[in-house]
Amino acid sequence: MRTGQAVRPIDTRRTPHSAAAVGLAKRSIVNITRLPSAFLPSVIMPVFQSIAFAGTFFAIIQIPGFPTDRSINWFLPLGTLMGAGFAGIGIGFSTIRDLETGFYDRIRLTPAPRTALITGPLMAALIRAVLVTTIVIIVGLMFGARPTHGPGGVLLLYVAAAGIAALGTGWGLGLAFRFRDMRAAAIMQLTFFLLIFLTDAQTPLFIMEGWLESAASINPFTNIIRLARLGFLDAPITWNNMWGGLIAITAISALTLAFARRSLDRLSDS
Repeated sequence: MRTGQAVRPIDTRRTPHSAAAVGLAKRSIVNITRLPSAFLPSVIMPVFQSIAFAGTFFAIIQIPGFPTDRSINWFLPLGTLMGAGFAGIGIGFSTIRDLETGFYDRIRLTPAPRTALITGPLMAALIRAVLVTTIVIIVGLMFGARPTHGPGGVLLLYVAAAGIAALGTGWGLGLAFRFRDMRAAAIMQLTFFLLIFLTDAQTPLFIMEGWLESAASINPFTNIIRLARLGFLDAPITWNNMWGGLIAITAISALTLAFARRSLDRLSDS
């Protein structure tokens, strides 16, 4: 350094939240191309499930009062939500890998705000959910799916998918921060499968009997699936059919994201 040259003070300000969140989101999206094997299952699984269920249970449309004459219309939203959910909890899988390799410790040493460590992955999960939903809809249209209420009805499917991705992200991150290893992955998947299939995922609520009917009636995921299906059923779209799903998405997403933040704080303090 030349004599007399002013010394630039070290900038100790924290990285702006938006910049840190966008950076983390970009990293997650770029990892799709670098490690496609971690993302492809969340696309292949819902496509396969929609087509397989629609073909296997084709006769379901013959049930009196069934709300559509196309089995693919009934099962496509279910497959989409499954893919969106795994787009969310897949963020948890990535976080576990970063924790095990020590990379996450390096992230926490940066001046990025803690909130960005939640919102960044959340942004990435929402982008992934949009990609999965779009692909599943395109394939579904090729196999006979037909929206019954135009673009507005399809938009409801995107809203439901984004909500599932958001709550899946919060749940996945919270468990990843708590367990810090692949034990969390099994819990993420098991709980998500249970919550999805203890609904009217495969058959309408009005033909269910026994304990499954009781479980599906109180399961808030039933309302989310109902919201996702509105654009593909013959019944009109009404507020009475929408509000339950919207409230369920908002409430569960808030709870799981708060769980993720609390778990992150515990991780940072340990």
